[in-house]
Amino acid sequence: MLKKTTGTINSISIVIDDQLWNGEVGDSIRNKFASAVIGLPQEEPLFNINQYPTKLLEGFMTDSRNIIVVKKEEVNKFEIITDQYATPQNVFHISGRTITDILSILEKQSATIIAVIRQTEIEESQRIIKKSVLNPKIIENKFQIGLDVPSDYKYALHEASFLWLKKEIISGSSSLLIYQVPIPQIINKNNLVSNIISMRDSIGKLYIHGKELDTDMMTEEAYAPYFFKIKLDGKTTYEMKGTWELKDDFMSGPFINYAIVDEEYGRILVLEGFCYSPSKEKRDLMHELEAIIKSVAIEKR
Repeated sequence: MLKKTTGTINSISIVIDDQLWNGEVGDSIRNKFASAVIGLPQEEPLFNINQYPTKLLEGFMTDSRNIIVVKKEEVNKFEIITDQYATPQNVFHISGRTITDILSILEKQSATIIAVIRQTEIEESQRIIKKSVLNPKIIENKFQIGLDVPSDYKYALHEASFLWLKKEIISGSSSLLIYQVPIPQIINKNNLVSNIISMRDSIGKLYIHGKELDTDMMTEEAYAPYFFKIKLDGKTTYEMKGTWELKDDFMSGPFINYAIVDEEYGRILVLEGFCYSPSKEKRDLMHELEAIIKSVAIEKR
């Protein structure tokens, strides 16, 4: 029976000897795995990385969820071993005859490594969330979906076709919005990105305001949001990551917006997460929101 992995979300243990870590190989690892997360207003690293010399691999090191082992050896090799010492776990083995060989493997494989780790960390967050979830009935009855929302979220606004769930935290709050719009509102002859931005801004104008008059939530104009086409629950989904701000106010923060094309119900189902946490780190707040949204399951008609 394998032991359970431990450790904070979004962290990687790098097992590598000091002379490689303090040179080009270490620089490459830091550039790739601790580069800035996209869509956040301040720079925060993609993952927290901790380095350990190779001799520490035996023993306490092996209960990390994500381990990258880098060595100079006689043969060039890249392999991923799942649950090698504990579960759930990814151990990435990279070895090369020369520093150039190691750098070239890192160059080629880093996107794969990042995708695998991100997926594992989303699943780990979902597992933690599942331990204490909000009663799903309201969300289910209104939108015909299953969604695991942690029980520390409360309903901030409950309208006919719009839900706003909010969690208060010491430094601010995390929010989740659920609503739906007709498919042609997003998919028409106009630009997809600007359609989604105008949809967000019209929802902000309707429901999300600051304390002063006319301070509605809107997509920040100074930065173009990041835009990706992905699949969620098997359906084409448009993922947008960017920054929101309150019009004529100082409040702002990051958002992630998922517009799911749901042909069966003839709608675009929108799930959006955003947080307000001035001067505090936001990566893990946004990661939790992404984990919640990615648990979505649309009920069969």
